[in-house]
Amino acid sequence: MKKRLIIGATGASGMPILIQCLKLMKEQDDFESYLIMTDSAKLTLEHETKMKIEEIEQLADHVIDSREIGAGPASGSFKTEGMLIVPCSMKTIAGIHSGYADNLVLRAADVTIKEHRPLVLAARETPLSAIHLRNLQELAMIPGVHIIPPMMTFYHMPETIEEMTYHIAAKLLEPFGIEAKEYRRWTGI
Repeated sequence: MKKRLIIGATGASGMPILIQCLKLMKEQDDFESYLIMTDSAKLTLEHETKMKIEEIEQLADHVIDSREIGAGPASGSFKTEGMLIVPCSMKTIAGIHSGYADNLVLRAADVTIKEHRPLVLAARETPLSAIHLRNLQELAMIPGVHIIPPMMTFYHMPETIEEMTYHIAAKLLEPFGIEAKEYRRWTGI
């Protein structure tokens, strides 16, 4: 049986990173992806990319509507390796922080935390307010929660935005034991 990874997407900017994460997941023989996109994520996708929602959904192994609150990921008995939310809006961060689960992305995150599985949040906002920072700090104190904002890095000498996007996507998948083929780690000076 393949390992399951839930991938949530919310309305924050960063859809190219979601696309790259899904492409990297397709390369994994021992994993399958469960994509949950909010309505806001779908709107952002149309604004930030030239891809249609159907094309993104084809990159996932399974697609679940965010309103389907009774789907598998809403229960701890649905065994997963954890959950990645990319991009993750501050609204979603606030919902996870407060335990407010009014859609499947939030409910699946809540389940991931209560089952002590890895939860990776690609938190997207700038500048960050004191409220954002408080919510992120308190979530970061929970074992298994990884706050990985998609920040630009330069030590791997990227030449294109696509290389930067790949690098960030690789970092987001690393906590689940997924090693991207072309991920360039820091090797020292």
